[in-house]
Amino acid sequence: MKLLGAVLLAAGLLSTAAQGEQPPWPDEPLRTCFFQMLSSVDSDFCRGDLEIIYPELGDVGCTYIPKCHRYRQRISREWGSPRVRYPQAEKGADLRTGDVKGHVLTDYVRPMPPPRSGYHRYQLRLYEQPAHEAIALSPEERVSLGAWAMESFVEQFRLGSPVASTQFLTKYYED
Repeated sequence: MKLLGAVLLAAGLLSTAAQGEQPPWPDEPLRTCFFQMLSSVDSDFCRGDLEIIYPELGDVGCTYIPKCHRYRQRISREWGSPRVRYPQAEKGADLRTGDVKGHVLTDYVRPMPPPRSGYHRYQLRLYEQPAHEAIALSPEERVSLGAWAMESFVEQFRLGSPVASTQFLTKYYED
């Protein structure tokens, strides 16, 4: 299904070129933008159909973010948080439609890999919250912007294994 999305995106970009329209990015020549799927080692992390949806890109789960059309720059500098969707959620659940509501443990921080540091992984994991279990970050975890021990957090709240997980890789937008 993800491959179909990439094919549809490429077909949409090709049809724009075929119609002789001006490119939507005037500072960049009109060209087709290809999304590369992650290698087998990295793609093993992706399971359960969890989707990360950015404007103009669709689901970027299990892909490298390409530099073309300023996608890396737009993820790092322009776009807000992606829509996260889990189609296998219970019918009527907000997570199924990508309209997630609830108690925010930590605010979204855009991916901002440093220059000349190569690709960085940005991972999302979905856990089922045990019934009647209140989940909260410690004051130290709240101010650390995600630099806390995930394994300890999962163990502390008895979350078990993720129901679904996905990731994308990107690097500094000028590299």
